[in-house]
Amino acid sequence: MPDIKTPHSTRTRADLLDPASLSQLGGIELVAREVVEGFLMGLHRSPHRGFSAEYAELRAYQAGDDLRYIDWRMFGRSDRYYVKQFEEETSLRAYLLVDISESMGWSSNPNVQVSKLWYAKHLAASLALILLRQGDAVGMAAFHDQVANRVRVRGGRRQFHEVARHLQDLDAKGGTSAEGALREMALRLHRRGLVILFSDLLVSREETLNALKYLRHHGHEVLVFHLIDPGERELPAASEARFYDPETDNELLVSVADIRSEYREAVKEALQEWRSDLLPHGIGYEVTDTDLPMSLALRTYLRKRERLG
Repeated sequence: MPDIKTPHSTRTRADLLDPASLSQLGGIELVAREVVEGFLMGLHRSPHRGFSAEYAELRAYQAGDDLRYIDWRMFGRSDRYYVKQFEEETSLRAYLLVDISESMGWSSNPNVQVSKLWYAKHLAASLALILLRQGDAVGMAAFHDQVANRVRVRGGRRQFHEVARHLQDLDAKGGTSAEGALREMALRLHRRGLVILFSDLLVSREETLNALKYLRHHGHEVLVFHLIDPGERELPAASEARFYDPETDNELLVSVADIRSEYREAVKEALQEWRSDLLPHGIGYEVTDTDLPMSLALRTYLRKRERLG
């Protein structure tokens, strides 16, 4: 795994660690800080990717921009044109929406693999820290059948502690109904902003699609992280498997050999359907495997932010 060498030590960047190793570092605030520091350190070493805390007052040059405001120092470092912008241009209102339904608490291997909710909470905390460092305002809501926890949209250093504290306390419970939470948030967001959804999307498909499109129609940018446990992609190496729905307690015992290929194809088709339904409406969609490093998900956010200008 790539290492970042400092003058005094050699260590693995936290954003490149597998989530199981990451979970051993400590609490949610420490993990988020280590992940973000590692991520920004990596971007400094790859200047063509162009994003770090120092970009908070810069944006990509657009035709018609006043040439007096080009940052030539950044051009020399990245070979890309950036212009200095004023404070009101840098402010983005972002809302993190975390699915805490029962299925999010599941892990295919609890002894070594973090749950989908653990991943969602720590990814959300990391993104909150990046957004706040950029001078943006961040809020958070957690939902199952209804909104269960909420943090108002604010900026500033203290907001990270507030968001992280609420995320830390979240537990998986209840069924899933994303539509109500999404629509409630759309009504509360009076200014256009960025909505980031963290969910395994074990939801009413049509209702959730309508709610996401409703947000987009009202001018919000929307990014969906579809969280997938590795055990949901591939059936276990066993002769039989017992399928269990944690939200209904229903179970079904099947022969793995009989359905392995069909199951794999069904998962592939389900993910593609979500992508096909969301992307044409300008809604960002990223399948996020909960056994992979968080740097991959953070780069998805980076691409979305770059499009926001």
